[in-house]
Amino acid sequence: MRKHVQVALLAGLAGLTIGGAALAEEHLVETPDAASVKYGPGPKNLPKGTELAVLSGDPSQPGPFALRVKFPANTLIAPHTHSKPETLTILSGSIFHQHGKTVDKTKGKELRTGGFVYLPELMPHSLWTTGEPVEQQVNGSGPFGVDYVNPADDPSKGG
Repeated sequence: MRKHVQVALLAGLAGLTIGGAALAEEHLVETPDAASVKYGPGPKNLPKGTELAVLSGDPSQPGPFALRVKFPANTLIAPHTHSKPETLTILSGSIFHQHGKTVDKTKGKELRTGGFVYLPELMPHSLWTTGEPVEQQVNGSGPFGVDYVNPADDPSKGG
């Protein structure tokens, strides 16, 4: 009897669905520097030199996504919000994170390799690097974007 339950459980997991849709095909990244992670230029509304790789999903569409983002040394991502919750995990380097609608570098918390932060939707925050670049992973649900508290801070607007 126990063997039949195990087989039924495994068969059920093999056909696992979420919300009636089959799970997407697996995307495996064996190491953070794996050749399968293809970085390209970040969007124009992020600071110059930002690089981005989409691991899974499409952040511009509804549904889950996973991104890798690299910010160069001495980069500021001005106070902004996101319309959906997100998580950040630091893969290499360090970055400072601060909640609020203004930047006060005396109040930022340093996140080093392995650091993690959960940000609820519409939580104003800023990020900055100092003398070293950072690579982080961003997980969330789309549609996802960056909405600057002060629109003049949006690099795509010439700020």
